[in-house]
Amino acid sequence: MKKILIVEGNLKEENLNFSKVGIQTHTESLIESLNYLDKELDFNVVNPSSDQNIPITKAKLDSYHGLIWGGSSLNIYNNTIEIKKQIDFMKECQKKIKNILGICWGMQVAVTAAGGEVKKAARSHIGIANSIKINEKGLSHPLYKGKDEIFNSPAFNFDEVVKLPYNAICLASNKVNKIQSLFFKINETKVWGLQYHPEINYEKMISLIEFRKKRLIEFRKAFKNEKDVNEHILTIKKEITNSNKEKRMIELKNWLNQLD
Repeated sequence: MKKILIVEGNLKEENLNFSKVGIQTHTESLIESLNYLDKELDFNVVNPSSDQNIPITKAKLDSYHGLIWGGSSLNIYNNTIEIKKQIDFMKECQKKIKNILGICWGMQVAVTAAGGEVKKAARSHIGIANSIKINEKGLSHPLYKGKDEIFNSPAFNFDEVVKLPYNAICLASNKVNKIQSLFFKINETKVWGLQYHPEINYEKMISLIEFRKKRLIEFRKAFKNEKDVNEHILTIKKEITNSNKEKRMIELKNWLNQLD
């Protein structure tokens, strides 16, 4: 049985806000998707920002076949104590766990811990990333085995990788983010990174947009008004009819398949 460590990137307060309105936490979404792909996985979950038993978890990191680090509403350049704890924990994981999959925030933490850089993006993905194109290196990488060369995916991000870690390679891009996925090795660890969310369905993305509607209009300035938000939601609803669950999650499946 493959033993997987899942890292929760959101703070407890944000997850409580999700639960109050009936939205799955990112960890809950991830576990649901992983169980769909493989019901024989053994999960442990840790939150480096708030868990008190982190030293105990660190001591047994090498017992895991792999680690998946999920999404978050945090911005890494804010450099709060909670964010610093996550970066420090990622550095330990990059020494002791041989296979890491970083999803959105998880990729950004992995990149930062390995010496790369993340900044606020000029443009954002809100619920969907369109026309992600796998490059030549990506087409030959096991991450994308069986994936269409150009695809859409659930996504929600305002930040992007602007400097890759040493020896890292970009595997896919689109017009919004140059680095949509990447691969690098650090110590004896292989890191696969995704800027988008294959583990989250579009229905949840719509719920997140509705939940964050006021913030998206007034703080993020991503929409002018509620009419703009509702029109954007309609485009995502159309994508639901075109999407395929198995194809959406190919990257997760491929990552699980290469664990030993």
